[in-house]
Amino acid sequence: MKQALPYLLIPILIIIGYFGLSFYLPKYSGQYVFMVLLFFADLYLWSSVKKKIFSYTIWLRILMVSTYWMPMAMVTFIMVGAIFVPIVEWNDVFRTYWFGFILVFYIAKLLPVFFLLLADLIRVINKLFRLLNKAERQNIVTKEEGMSRSKFLQYLGFISGGLVMGTMFMGMFKWVYEFVVFEQKIKIENIPSGIKGFKIVQISDMHLGSWTNLKPLEQAVEMINAMNADIVVFTGDLVNFTTKEAFKFEDTLKKVKAKRGVYTILGNHDYGDYVKWPDAKSKEKNMTDLFSFYERIGWKLLNNENEIFETPEGSLALIGVENWGANPRFPRKGDLVKATKGTENANVKVLLSHDPSHWDKVVLPKHKDIDLMLAGHTHGFQFGYEGKNIKWSPAKWMYKNWAGLYKDNSSGNYLYVNRGIGSIGYPGRIGILPEITLIELV
Repeated sequence: MKQALPYLLIPILIIIGYFGLSFYLPKYSGQYVFMVLLFFADLYLWSSVKKKIFSYTIWLRILMVSTYWMPMAMVTFIMVGAIFVPIVEWNDVFRTYWFGFILVFYIAKLLPVFFLLLADLIRVINKLFRLLNKAERQNIVTKEEGMSRSKFLQYLGFISGGLVMGTMFMGMFKWVYEFVVFEQKIKIENIPSGIKGFKIVQISDMHLGSWTNLKPLEQAVEMINAMNADIVVFTGDLVNFTTKEAFKFEDTLKKVKAKRGVYTILGNHDYGDYVKWPDAKSKEKNMTDLFSFYERIGWKLLNNENEIFETPEGSLALIGVENWGANPRFPRKGDLVKATKGTENANVKVLLSHDPSHWDKVVLPKHKDIDLMLAGHTHGFQFGYEGKNIKWSPAKWMYKNWAGLYKDNSSGNYLYVNRGIGSIGYPGRIGILPEITLIELV
């Protein structure tokens, strides 16, 4: 009975964990299955390394066991700690690095698990072959010379896991603030001379709750202002969980300047949907705090509305909508019919919409008069490779349009997806660096 107790306890704890996460962070409950799979992968890897670990001296054994199970202990700390103090009340820097370290350690473990599975699969195939081959069964099995294939795969897994861990720490502490400027000239048909040369600086997905240092943001603001744009636009996701994450950055964001103003829209994280609020009034106050914050820093929020920029030769309509995502778990509050009222006579129409799926699902089928849509949301997965002829990221498996410029050949209209200037979940960047975009309409 005592031996069976751990096996009974594990499913009970998994069920309790699911309901706990569903209550405190309902938006993340869908990711719980992935966490459970990670737990069983942990056990599987442990079964391979524990014999070696327990051959060490007592102090080294304690160190190795503690290091191995530290990520699981950190996850448990989150689940238990959130019962007493909601995660949104935790210090932003502590929370960012806490989640980041968990992610780094687990991803580093996945490669050893993969190679270990491959080694076990090879062993199983070999055993089956010997069982099925009578002559082979009768042969005396001699010891293999050198390192076996399975042992080689195990060592390869541990080495690659270590390399992944080192790379991810570089992404956290170095590349996360290596801002890259993408310059893009976009040709608009029949653009009036008064709008030709109009410059737009786009930033997106700031996720201020993940910034551990004020200095990089000040550097980004200096880069933006040096571009001397006609307008600066921010395409949503100012925060991770709540508006208060932005307060300590207020004085810095006030410094963002453009000839004709700074404009912003809402992203899915800005609504406070990733928090368990005590009541509806608290959530409503979070939104009013966000509106007040934008007023104080001088960024004009376009909530299903527009701004017309007039010149003697023609006009440009900047249209901003609330979040709209094809994935039903994201808010669908964007109202293009409402947002475009009064723009009928504008020569050029530029739409700010956080989620790029809005372009394929709504904008192209019903609003072909939108010349250019600016979006963000994907972050380019914060991981990938961008070379001269190759652009790849896991983001492509989730979004048809995930980074850079896209053109619809039938209408000639454009979509630009910004890679984001901040980070969330993993507080780092590998290959897909934080972006500031300079767009010139020609």
